[in-house]
Amino acid sequence: MLNTRFLTLRHALAAVAFAATGLSSVVATAQTAICYNCPPEWADWGTQIKAIKEKTGITVPPDNKNSGQSLSQLIAEKNSPVADVTYLGVTFGIQAAKDGVVTAYRPAGWEQVPEALKDPAGNWVTIHSGTLGFMVNKDALKGKPVPQSWADLLKPEYKGLIGYLDPASAFVGYVGAVAINQAMGGNLENFGPGIDYFKALQKNEPIVPKQTSYARVLSGEIAILLDYDFNAYRAKYKDKANIVIPKEGTVVVPYVMSLVNKGPNAENGKKVLDFVLSDAGQALWANAFLRPVRPSAMSAEAQSRFLPEAEYKRAVAVDYAKMASVQKAFSDSYLKQVR
Repeated sequence: MLNTRFLTLRHALAAVAFAATGLSSVVATAQTAICYNCPPEWADWGTQIKAIKEKTGITVPPDNKNSGQSLSQLIAEKNSPVADVTYLGVTFGIQAAKDGVVTAYRPAGWEQVPEALKDPAGNWVTIHSGTLGFMVNKDALKGKPVPQSWADLLKPEYKGLIGYLDPASAFVGYVGAVAINQAMGGNLENFGPGIDYFKALQKNEPIVPKQTSYARVLSGEIAILLDYDFNAYRAKYKDKANIVIPKEGTVVVPYVMSLVNKGPNAENGKKVLDFVLSDAGQALWANAFLRPVRPSAMSAEAQSRFLPEAEYKRAVAVDYAKMASVQKAFSDSYLKQVR
């Protein structure tokens, strides 16, 4: 009888412990939102993630995928999603909607986002934009002049000093290709000038990583990186680097976020999207040298840190839907002819 009671009590305690563990797991899950492509060193996501935790109680684990890797993962997990939200370059956001891996959600503040910077159905919304330029570690140039143009990068004196993210994988790499192509006289229907430029650039033995390379610029491993102004401003004001908007011109592009279709923590994901588009979230982007999609959130102090507007007149918008539709064809050409 004693053994029977002991076993019954033990089973009861085990059941309570299991229930408690299960409850703990549910609570932990309920406080998490998985974001694909939220790297702490990119666009100051580290500060944004910290603020999301402080303001909403939701933990967003850092994630170092790029846009292409994130979309591939979302497609692979389509029948059993892992992520709740994703952050993508606009062309990948457009493609994610076509692939059915994201779903409609209009965060608070949606009405204040310009029509051209959001999907009418709500599948993606711009949170900030970036302008492509050069982030330069002047010390790593060892006395060479800071390049001011795309043409400068082809000069033999910059051999081994240039880096750009893989344009066949990383969105910022593709943006660089679009910017170069347009500066060289091409357009979204003709990438010939851009491909020719990349071929010529190979003589300078560029470094072509797949992931964000901020730290590699600071270390001097890469002296000149084709990157967004927001990363270059961060380097300028925090780590003593330089920013250049090339003389021949460049492009400005939106970065978007989406709610993952059938994500496991959809309600938490919605709260994350609400926050990044809120006054507080938008102000954080502005303080991190990004141009928020809601300009009213940018303080005069934040605005004063940007280069003069005259510099930005050389940065143009493009047809982002067209940019998305020709991305694969460009990637195929780049892989075949350049890499």
